[in-house]
Amino acid sequence: MSVRYYLDPFGCAKNQVDAETMLGFLQEARWVLVEDPVEAELIIINSCGFIEQAKQESINAVLMYRKTYPDKKIILAGCLAQRYAQELSTALPEVDLIFGNQDLAKITQAALLALDAGETNGSCRVLVPRDHASGLEAGVSAPGRRPLLSLPGSAYVKIAEGCDNHCTFCAIPRIRGPLRSRPLSGIVDECRELLDRGITELCLIGQDIGSYGTDRTRGSSELPQLLEALSQMEGRFWVRMLYLHPDRFPFPILEIIRRDPRLLPYFDLPFQHSASKILRAMNRRGTGESYLALIQRIRELLPDATIRSTFLIGFPGETERDFQNLLQFQTQAQLDWVGCFTYSREEDTPAYSMKPRIPVGIAAARKGLIETRQIPITEKQMDRFLGRTVEALVEGKVPAQTDQYLARLTCQAPEVDGLTLVRSATPLMPGTFITGNVCTRQGFDLELHLE
Repeated sequence: MSVRYYLDPFGCAKNQVDAETMLGFLQEARWVLVEDPVEAELIIINSCGFIEQAKQESINAVLMYRKTYPDKKIILAGCLAQRYAQELSTALPEVDLIFGNQDLAKITQAALLALDAGETNGSCRVLVPRDHASGLEAGVSAPGRRPLLSLPGSAYVKIAEGCDNHCTFCAIPRIRGPLRSRPLSGIVDECRELLDRGITELCLIGQDIGSYGTDRTRGSSELPQLLEALSQMEGRFWVRMLYLHPDRFPFPILEIIRRDPRLLPYFDLPFQHSASKILRAMNRRGTGESYLALIQRIRELLPDATIRSTFLIGFPGETERDFQNLLQFQTQAQLDWVGCFTYSREEDTPAYSMKPRIPVGIAAARKGLIETRQIPITEKQMDRFLGRTVEALVEGKVPAQTDQYLARLTCQAPEVDGLTLVRSATPLMPGTFITGNVCTRQGFDLELHLE
């Protein structure tokens, strides 16, 4: 059966892997992916349900597609569908089927049901397994070669699903369930297949990759064993780790990374805050002092380490004193990259009922101050690369420019950090490595002079 479909992906890198996995199963069933929804018989929206803004974006997409294409079938898949399946089945009649994210191998079955759906009569079909353990391995590596939605040369590899950290502001355990780690051999096989396809950057992802394997080892992380296994593979490639909870940091990985330059010293550590009172309210065990000690330990063993973090501003009970504590932490930590977010009050989380709530205007002003103060810190951190000969991964040509290309250094993760500009009279192939000298900095971005 050859059916034309269009997929609109929302959300994080984990959700992107889910979208790629669905594409893989539909491709195996000989369905045809189109680049324009006007050509499709079926539209799949892979939604995000993490915070209110993301939820609204996914719902708005449904309404837009229904208004624009009244005769096409629509599936709402992903986190929003998983989190609010029953509510949306009646509240969103514009959808023909709600799918969820727990057993992605059933996407072809869901698509057939959607195509067969008649008038919704006020509610739509729901295909949302509640067993969080179902289809884990199938749900992260589709049969054959899954299509990739990432940048040239780069691929996300999901090493685990779910989370056991239970931060009080976070709905992820409710949406994706408890931690379930993939078998190490399956991850290594997937990485080897991706390298065979020409991928040069493997980005390991999960809700907290530092917890990888703790669901089967009584608390001992298997991330060191995974990195050791990847280090045994031959070839020129990068391994980048994304999202390591600072309270569960697996210190043995530092020595493994030191021994193999292909394992990038890039650490995505979401500290969220530094005031002990706020961290406890978030159900986090660390302190500002322990987080500074972690940063120091990383930099002592890996002086070239890049450390990214996120701060959550306006959490219930955050006083001006707590915020000043965070500003001091920001100055002391000298982080390379910082993402800053204001608290989103999410139902079914412990923080939902916490008080006192911080006015939106105050939270926004605090966020703005953090972001302003981070600018000179990040610029200073990027200055340390000036004059150095480095390796870079080419992303592609700058639009409308004949001799300018965008690339990334080891300190620049896909889509979230700065970029590096490269001028070359000869064509550069996206997804390949180049070597050059960092000659200038413009804002957060660098410029590379080819050797």
